[in-house]
Amino acid sequence: MNMTYWEKAKAFHGHECPGLAIGVKACEAAVEKMGISPAFDEEIVCITENDACGVDAVQALMSCTMGKGNLIYKGTGKQAFTFIRRDTGEAMRFYLKAKNNGMERSRYQDYLLNAPVDEIFDCRSVDVKLPEQARLFSSVACEVCGEAAPEHKIRLQQGKTVCLDCFQEYSRGW
Repeated sequence: MNMTYWEKAKAFHGHECPGLAIGVKACEAAVEKMGISPAFDEEIVCITENDACGVDAVQALMSCTMGKGNLIYKGTGKQAFTFIRRDTGEAMRFYLKAKNNGMERSRYQDYLLNAPVDEIFDCRSVDVKLPEQARLFSSVACEVCGEAAPEHKIRLQQGKTVCLDCFQEYSRGW
């Protein structure tokens, strides 16, 4: 286990837990299998399928963040992380296959951190469409609440430009 990774992730997350250990190990797996290093800008993209503790490790260790546009949330609820290299297009998905099997919390955490990557994750190359790099949008003021939102999040309703909070969805669906 990379103790520097663990300490850095713990400092960012605020405490240690098995969930954080999953994220640390996913980052370690990506480094080992793909030869990546933390992103300065958007060189590495991570698609996380969960919004749990492990995502904090991805942010702290790989520098993938929502703000930079290189951390994408795909809410399947699975303990899975797909890392993509923008320079080569290489993408690998790391799916947690390790089960707790009744281990006490700290013992499970130690197991996650110290077991070989291939024992913890199903690691496989995947084809994914590389997300476009983050871009800037003009802000538009909502004519209902007055708050500004980026133009791609504005809707036209009854002749007024409105934000998503003020937009009244129309549906006659089932």
